[in-house]
Amino acid sequence: MTLALLTACAGRPDVGALAPNSAPAPDARVNEILIATTRERDARPGTYFSGERASDVSFAQAAISVPPEHTAGEIEWPRSLPGDPETDFVTRTAGYITNRNAFRREVDRRLAALPAGKRDILVFIHGYNTRFPEGLYRFTQIVHDAEFDGVPVLFTWASRGKLQDYVYDLNSAAIARGALEQSLVELSKTRAENITVIAHSMGNWLLMETAVQAKPESLRTINRKVKSIVLAAPDIDIDLFKAQLKRLGKPERPFTVIVSRDDRALRLSRTIAGGKERVGSYSNDQELAELGAVVVDVTDLEALDGAHHTKFAQLAQLKPQLRSTFSQSALSSSADQNRGANLGSDLGSFVGQTAEAAITLPIRVITAPFTYAAGTR
Repeated sequence: MTLALLTACAGRPDVGALAPNSAPAPDARVNEILIATTRERDARPGTYFSGERASDVSFAQAAISVPPEHTAGEIEWPRSLPGDPETDFVTRTAGYITNRNAFRREVDRRLAALPAGKRDILVFIHGYNTRFPEGLYRFTQIVHDAEFDGVPVLFTWASRGKLQDYVYDLNSAAIARGALEQSLVELSKTRAENITVIAHSMGNWLLMETAVQAKPESLRTINRKVKSIVLAAPDIDIDLFKAQLKRLGKPERPFTVIVSRDDRALRLSRTIAGGKERVGSYSNDQELAELGAVVVDVTDLEALDGAHHTKFAQLAQLKPQLRSTFSQSALSSSADQNRGANLGSDLGSFVGQTAEAAITLPIRVITAPFTYAAGTR
């Protein structure tokens, strides 16, 4: 298993992978990404940030283009640099933003350019074993496939992107808790009307631990703007997760947990962690639902990666109108809740609620009837 995962890491992007590419490609779509990070700056051309820890948060922006024949859920990495924008993801422009105030002004500037009712922020927190270019391009893929037209913000912490550095990455995530809290507070003070947070793998540990240790006033500020939370393939000990939820209290709104029982990366994590099940591959969907989640079970979805750890990224292709359906599914009427815990062996009937949704994926959505109460500390 370890050998298979190591093999999958061969040829991964590293130094110079983000060198700007100005080759013409009229049909490629450019996605503007803002970045907040606890990574150390890297002066090597086309690199920007390393996997080492910085003493303070840095900010940046990048414009990444997606090729015209892009396959949903995939990242078309260049086989050789600088890549071809007609066939590959490439960086168009990138650069640092001087400080936190300049970053917040840039967020507000981009929000102000959007019409009222559309001033949304999407925050992505990547997981373990993720190099900076990988986190940036994965988020670009999600933004592109979801047709998200708000302001995307990548929060990237100091993962070295090495399989053997699990403990280093976990400690880096722990160090980043204060920076994530501060970043979410700052974003919540912008012109944003709604904020969605998506965390992947170990990024969920960072998000949940940030919520547990955050100041009460920070949580109040964040909760006014953060309307949806998606926990994708959470690399969290199931007992720790239950303790975190007990500390935080039942959520006012359901959060979404994306699970897959064939996730090989989480299987390895479980071995490292003394055999304790990880939330992202937990065998009891219904128990997660009863804890306050809308559970999206993607076990039967064919994986595009050998570790079966990035299936969540394929869900971005669901049309944007489905986002509200996901966020409301556990808050539906009593009649809807009486349909039972499983909303279908595939998403057919679920998708049917949305006129423009044109695909059916082999996933299950599990909810439970809840009585919601405000979170307590």
